[in-house]
Amino acid sequence: MSLGSTRRWCTLGAACLLAGCGREGAVPRAEPGILTVVAKQEASWVRNFNPLMVPQSLWGALGAIYEPLMTYNVVTGEYEPLLATSYRWEKGNRRLVFEMRKGVTWSDGVAFTAKDAAFTFRLLQKFKPLDQHGAWTKLESVAAVDDDTLAFEFKKPFVPGLFMITQTAIVPQHLWKDVDDPVKFTNDDPVGTGPLTEVALFQPQVYQLEKNPNYWDPGKPKIKGVKLPAFPTNDQSSLALIHGEVDWAGSFVPAIDRIFVGKDREHRGYFFPRVEGTVILYTNTRRQPLGDVRVRKALSMAIDREKIVKVAMHGYTRPSDATGLSDLYAKWKDPEVVKQSAWVSYDPQGAARLLDAAGVRLASDGARRLPNGKPFAVEINCVAGWSDWILAAQIIVKNYQSLGIVASLKNYSWSAWYQRLSGGEYDLSLSWSSGDDTPYEFYRRQMSTDTLKPDGVSTDHNWQRFGDPEVDRLLRQFEGTSDADEQRRISRALQQKFVDNAPSIPLFPGLAWGEYNSARFKGFPTAENPYAPLSPHKIAGLPNFNMVLRELEPL
Repeated sequence: MSLGSTRRWCTLGAACLLAGCGREGAVPRAEPGILTVVAKQEASWVRNFNPLMVPQSLWGALGAIYEPLMTYNVVTGEYEPLLATSYRWEKGNRRLVFEMRKGVTWSDGVAFTAKDAAFTFRLLQKFKPLDQHGAWTKLESVAAVDDDTLAFEFKKPFVPGLFMITQTAIVPQHLWKDVDDPVKFTNDDPVGTGPLTEVALFQPQVYQLEKNPNYWDPGKPKIKGVKLPAFPTNDQSSLALIHGEVDWAGSFVPAIDRIFVGKDREHRGYFFPRVEGTVILYTNTRRQPLGDVRVRKALSMAIDREKIVKVAMHGYTRPSDATGLSDLYAKWKDPEVVKQSAWVSYDPQGAARLLDAAGVRLASDGARRLPNGKPFAVEINCVAGWSDWILAAQIIVKNYQSLGIVASLKNYSWSAWYQRLSGGEYDLSLSWSSGDDTPYEFYRRQMSTDTLKPDGVSTDHNWQRFGDPEVDRLLRQFEGTSDADEQRRISRALQQKFVDNAPSIPLFPGLAWGEYNSARFKGFPTAENPYAPLSPHKIAGLPNFNMVLRELEPL
């Protein structure tokens, strides 16, 4: 049940860009009606359109070819109906019922029914690697009541199950019932219900998806299809974008107004809503003195977030507020909790006072020392090559050194960095956060004993290893209610728990990167028309780009 963070950072050779260097391997112009998209960096494509094995599958398997029952729109904060048009909770929030969209057919012309959806979820139950969101840890059964009605029974009331269920792509029973091993199935010739189902071209360096001849949304898609060239690095894909060879991308481009938009202000634009997870400095609370909330809050107050946002993030985002929540949860934030911002505000003097109170005092040699006399030393871990995060970490190191903390930065390969983070073998580490359509999962992963693992045991969540039984009690309350007012009351209490305990140190909300070139197509989301995120990536783990594909029109 993850709103996983999608990192699309790149380091552009500024001198090359400004000098207009020559282009080798430029992307050939796509035929009329075919949109050129940069959605993933790979040296070459491997044909795999299995939508149940994300992230092994190619872009479009989930969202363009296969659709879930619904998708949560991370910009509007509403559920968008796809294969299902409505849902309701029954039996004290233990039963979730969906009404299917009538008149839907698979791209091969066979009728879609609720039986396809029930079959899909039984596949997840039988083949556990397919159950990537853990649906069957909460489900008791699934059944097609009739062709138009689908019912899920949970083991206990579990309202967050709506998000869990609607992340899964639905596959056709009439074809997949004959697949021996759907985990290894690459599904070379997909049959789906989405807007783009036809694999018109597939080569190691480029593939092309074209429109579903039987799509359920009348008159859509209006585009003929999409072309996806392979780029081995972010630099190459961003250069293709800047040189006008790409219609739609989701890249981090520094000085974007000058480098990208400035080359053609009539047609080029971007939209970076702050709806990814919050970027966080995780604190290993099992290592002293980081287990002391006063020390964690002091480390937070020592950070110049405004400088990080300006220098490392080029002003694209903002400093995090006291709730730790990104704008994905804007409608959930309690204003009174947000005001409790002292511990996320830059205040070196206040940080020094808190450290003094915790017994981490400044010695005559200029270094802060623990009560046992040892220097207070911290290593901040980051991923080699993630230039924006590295810049942020460098600023934090200097902030800490100015307080007498012996701080250093160590960059690791992605696998080594994640091994240390997930195994609790670190002091401080930059990383992402994730959740679901409500603050429930974000706070569960930050503060619940449910996600708390013993020392030495690897974990995908709660990297700071913090647990509060009172948070567990609040989460159980949230699971059992579908009343909006009650959910908000519980959410406020969870936000207050985060402020009180500072289990981790929020830095800034993550961005959903998205750029467009409207010289050939119109209808892209913008800040003025934010009907969906502009990014072609899955944002918060969701294929919101499905909505964009249905709105774009060739010129």
